[in-house]
Amino acid sequence: MNYHWDWLFFFQEADDGLMYYQWVLSGLGWTVAVSLTSLAIALLLGSAFGVMRTTPNRWLIAIGDTYVDVFRNIPLIVQLFLWFFVLPELVPRDIGLWMKQDLPYFVTAVIGLGLFTGARIAEQVKAGINSLSRGQRFAGLALGFTEWQTYRYVRLPMAYRIVLPALTSEAMNVYKNSAVTYSVGILELYFQYKQIIEKTSQVLEITIVITLAYFVVAFATNRLFAWIEQRSRVPGMIAGGQGGK
Repeated sequence: MNYHWDWLFFFQEADDGLMYYQWVLSGLGWTVAVSLTSLAIALLLGSAFGVMRTTPNRWLIAIGDTYVDVFRNIPLIVQLFLWFFVLPELVPRDIGLWMKQDLPYFVTAVIGLGLFTGARIAEQVKAGINSLSRGQRFAGLALGFTEWQTYRYVRLPMAYRIVLPALTSEAMNVYKNSAVTYSVGILELYFQYKQIIEKTSQVLEITIVITLAYFVVAFATNRLFAWIEQRSRVPGMIAGGQGGK
């Protein structure tokens, strides 16, 4: 293989006056921003719809199930195209023009990724709540809590502890799934990866660097959630590694 290695190309100036390593850092910044914002949206939506799917109200269950079924079964890139290209054509003309001309691409990207990830988290939250013994709900009601207060103070805090390993995986997946947002104009890490290859043809060097960048942010997230899991561990709970209820 007659490949010419050249790690110093990262310090060469690109067409826009920046160096290629600055392109990488810029892409990494956008990846982290999109991922963290999308994860925050996903946690809120996933928690809300996960709770709705465990209530006695059949209408809330139906709404929650519809959300999960729709957003979990359509590929992420198709969802982003729907938000970016199709939705502006379906709303009133002035709103559509605003969405196409003034709405930042960042907003479209985080909404699409947040809704997609939220559907997956909703399933996990539902599973966590359903894994709790019914006695916890009855105990909360016996203390004078309303149904929603039992979720807030008793059931959700315990359910989160149970599903925290699964939430860790989702948080790590958000960084990897954020690569799809390049398709709607976000200058994230994968976008810069493609740009640098086209400009320099130094495929192996940039591939190694981008791979390490994704690994670092995902691994840091894994360690953060592991710390949270350790700090929030309750003896006897599944998340504590001892099983039982």
